[in-house]
Amino acid sequence: MRRQSFYSHRVSIVFCADWTPSATCLFSANRTCVRRTLMRLLRHMRTRASLKIASVIQPGRRWDSRAKLTSPVFLHTFFPKIMGSSRWKVVAAVFFALVCSLSPVDADEHDHTYTDKEEVVLWMNTVGPYHNRQETYKYFSLPFCAGSQKTISHYHETLGEALQGVELEFSGLQIKFKEEVMQSTYCEIELDKAKRDAFVYAIKNHYWYQMYIDDLPIWGIVGEADENGEEHFLWTYKKLEIGFNGNRIVDVNLTSEGKVRLVPNTRIAMSYSVKWKKSDVKFEDRFDKYLDPSFFQHRIHWFSIFNSFMMVIFLVGLVSMILMRTLRKDYARYSKEEEMDDMDRDLGDEYGWKQVHGDVFRPSSHPLIFSSLIGSGCQIFSVSLIVIIVAMVEDLYTERGSMLSTAIFVYAATSPVNGYFGGSLYAKQGGRRWIKQMFIGAFMIPAMVCGTAFFINFIAIYYHASRAIPFGTMVAVCCICFFVILPLNLVGTILGRNLSGQPNFPCRVNAVPRPIPEKKWFMEPAVIVCLGGILPFGSIFIEMYFIFTSFWAYKIYYVYGFMMLVLVILCIVTVCVTIVCTYFLLNAEDYRWQWTSFLSAASTAVYVYMYSFYYYFFKTKMYGLFQTSFYFGYMAVFSTALGIMCGAVGYMGTSAFVRKIYTNVKID
Repeated sequence: MRRQSFYSHRVSIVFCADWTPSATCLFSANRTCVRRTLMRLLRHMRTRASLKIASVIQPGRRWDSRAKLTSPVFLHTFFPKIMGSSRWKVVAAVFFALVCSLSPVDADEHDHTYTDKEEVVLWMNTVGPYHNRQETYKYFSLPFCAGSQKTISHYHETLGEALQGVELEFSGLQIKFKEEVMQSTYCEIELDKAKRDAFVYAIKNHYWYQMYIDDLPIWGIVGEADENGEEHFLWTYKKLEIGFNGNRIVDVNLTSEGKVRLVPNTRIAMSYSVKWKKSDVKFEDRFDKYLDPSFFQHRIHWFSIFNSFMMVIFLVGLVSMILMRTLRKDYARYSKEEEMDDMDRDLGDEYGWKQVHGDVFRPSSHPLIFSSLIGSGCQIFSVSLIVIIVAMVEDLYTERGSMLSTAIFVYAATSPVNGYFGGSLYAKQGGRRWIKQMFIGAFMIPAMVCGTAFFINFIAIYYHASRAIPFGTMVAVCCICFFVILPLNLVGTILGRNLSGQPNFPCRVNAVPRPIPEKKWFMEPAVIVCLGGILPFGSIFIEMYFIFTSFWAYKIYYVYGFMMLVLVILCIVTVCVTIVCTYFLLNAEDYRWQWTSFLSAASTAVYVYMYSFYYYFFKTKMYGLFQTSFYFGYMAVFSTALGIMCGAVGYMGTSAFVRKIYTNVKID
């Protein structure tokens, strides 16, 4: 029987000649090879999703370890029941493997529990300049030496690890649980001129390195120079102090000692020691030492929230005044005009937002692009809301790459939101090329992110940096876009067009557009767009400082309650500002409110990007082509996504406002 193989993201799936992974084909003659392949697949499925699937297959049995998930009983139970029940296609298998690879993992290579004298692995991650956090290289790109213990390979367990440049390499040091190691030499460096120059360059640029023990990060400095900067010294002694509570590791500290001057053509001995101490820290609280409450819970942070809250009260009061007082006077004036005869009405002074009732619901210019932007903005808002809620419930900062993996997974899962809002709006505006709109809406944000990442990846490859995205990861991301995001977006588009795609405007649209009268310069849409983003940016710029510092510096952001509050304040301020801007625009008898409401809210992104320049030059010490391009490239992506989200939120609020005021007006 002919077999063919399909590879995706380090996952191998064996198919029969008719491309059907049936139970008979899987468990035929070459059963050992197939089982080994499936075990590799299951190692990438150590997620909450896989555990839940296993509990469905055999209820009452607890699947909580790698051994149970890869046992022959599980293989013979899971795959015959699933694959034997239907004839899956290749797309279904790829979707299944990708979703499993996106889900956050529960543990690293073990379940964080040890027995006495069990091996504890010390992973060496990356090394790079202190002031350029994203410019990192493999640890052994510097001429360090490794221990004599056998090498252990490490694979990226999540897509977030691969995208964030995590490059774990085994240190070769022998560490066993609760077994102390006195200072001992594990290797020697033959320091020739080239190696010395590499170390000197690293010391001059303040290179630091990162290690992991049981998922706990450790940082150390490569070396230091004397006061004159003429002599350079290398730290050769790693003094590890590990705290344990029961059978779990709860604390790790590194002390660098053994300062040795770098002299060419000499041998430098690298040594280490391990000391174990009992600790009262609970396993759930072991990451608390990495947090910085004095920074994130500073009075300035609380003051900024209070300031934004007062801004919300002011804007809500302003909008309420417009709705209750100004509009009431407008309604009274229009009702009075209706009681006049035709001669008095012709001689009267006609002005105001009622005069454009026949054009206010006219389709916007470029409806295909506009509806795609609105759909993408609604999806970004959904992703932001869900990820913040998940981060508030789960401590995502305790797992490498879990935040990025969660964001990608949620973005793919919320693709129907994009299709629903974009497709329904495009249908309401009379669009006929809905398939083209669906493709543009589905790939707008992924194309922007992937295009920026592709450009920066060339620079990372030139620098041989660990941030260079592997080709397999690029293929995995493309598969997610084509096999997950696009089909779900199609489902959302069909639902949106059929459920809410009919135009049900309260006013009839005139066949001939009304001419727009001249108005004062400050009522022009371009001026409104430029000024509309000032107040939304003012409500979040303090929080931007904390977010930037946690991402571009060495702080772990954990106050997601603050972020949720700021997101709510941003949405309220954005909606209120766009409503006020739209009211003044319509009062000037300008019915081009759709793009104006979107762009006036989206202009917040311009101010955020301008603030990123200030932060780069005055709050950081970044330098070099790679770090600069990485910073401004991804800040452009962040600002654009924020602008699209704010624009969609502003348009949705303004659309409800416009529909409300014209519903209450009697039109002949």
